[in-house]
Amino acid sequence: FTGNSNADSVVHHKFLHSMKARFLRFVPLKWNVGGQIGLRVEVFGCSYKSDIADFDGRSSLLYRFNQKLMSTFKDVVSLKFKSMQGDGVLFHGEGQRGDYITLELQKGKLSLHISLGDSNLHFSNSHTSITLGSLLDDQHWHSVLIERFNKQVNFTVDKHTQHFRTKGDSDHLDIDYELSFGGIPVPGKPGTFQRKNFHGCIENLYYNGVNIIDLAKRR
Repeated sequence: FTGNSNADSVVHHKFLHSMKARFLRFVPLKWNVGGQIGLRVEVFGCSYKSDIADFDGRSSLLYRFNQKLMSTFKDVVSLKFKSMQGDGVLFHGEGQRGDYITLELQKGKLSLHISLGDSNLHFSNSHTSITLGSLLDDQHWHSVLIERFNKQVNFTVDKHTQHFRTKGDSDHLDIDYELSFGGIPVPGKPGTFQRKNFHGCIENLYYNGVNIIDLAKRR
């Protein structure tokens, strides 16, 4: 780096990439008469646990419930993903009563489709779709957080959050049997979208406090 030439001047340098850590330590190593400085940056943080699953565009990961029907008033889903393609289903769940939730990439953007089901509403009237982000198929890691409490949903992609309310009168999500991650293994049921499977990696996938990838590794 170019350093300061006297005791009073200040030289600014903008790093190409951002650094995120608990502590940063800058250690000057060497100066020369030409005004150049050697600098070491030490990064200190906490231990990081990483569970990663790879998807080849044909595979999927199933999380089966202990009971036939899972009815929830609150859901929290968090994950990181790195995609090789612009389209692909990250996760999907549905019920026979018309409830469903789907997270998918569409042309490099992330879309969340959700319906809590309502017998008094037509399918299209109970359906809610929100899209966030762009160029998410750049083979870099992106973070996702979905928080639902009754009809209120917070959808966050790379720290950008969209708040919305689901349509209809129902405030609980009824999912039958299982959730699928990376694709929809049996398409064609009510509410199912005809979409491509995900091609890429998913890291630290949590559904309502359950580490899905770690659970799959232990079974």
